[in-house]
Amino acid sequence: MTDQTVTRADLSEAVYQEVGLSRNESADLVESVLSEIADTLTSGETVKISSFGSFSVRQKGERVGRNPKTGEEVPILPRKVLVFRASNVLKNRINGEAGGEDDTDDGFSGADNGGAPQQQPDTPPPMGSGTPYRPGS
Repeated sequence: MTDQTVTRADLSEAVYQEVGLSRNESADLVESVLSEIADTLTSGETVKISSFGSFSVRQKGERVGRNPKTGEEVPILPRKVLVFRASNVLKNRINGEAGGEDDTDDGFSGADNGGAPQQQPDTPPPMGSGTPYRPGS
């Protein structure tokens, strides 16, 4: 794994190489796409990119936290957080698994079976299911 970060300039260069636009047009295109994503998220909408994943904003409520150094209780104010859920296609690609080219993926696991979690082979059953775990059976 490399410790390199992909920047806007890297994305612009990739667009320049692949599409053949000028470097300035490529930079403007990348900036325009990123700006549209940011504006959409700011307005509270979800951004779903097929075969990549979904970005959404989630509201977190107020809660009491604890300062780990002093142990003092501190209120944590309500805030919005950005959430990214990778699509199964992207997850499979990252894990080097084949067969991840299905464009119908909506970025949420279990969506094809009514939202129920999918049981993986050779994994223990859920806690409290009463089913003993027997690897390889």
